[in-house]
Amino acid sequence: MEHNERIQLNVRISKETAEKLDQIVEYYQQGLKLGRIYKGDVLTDIIEKSFDLMNKQKKMNRRY
Repeated sequence: MEHNERIQLNVRISKETAEKLDQIVEYYQQGLKLGRIYKGDVLTDIIEKSFDLMNKQKKMNRRY
């Protein structure tokens, strides 16, 4: 998928989960110091890292 191609996701999450996301965004903001960090960018990063981890675990499971 091209990085400039985007779709909008409309999801309902609990208030607690939304607060956790806000804290994660704040954490990213403090760590990068490159300007404003958006929730979509943080979610994209989390999903990409989780996807990579999932694929690594799948490869490890196939070996055994």
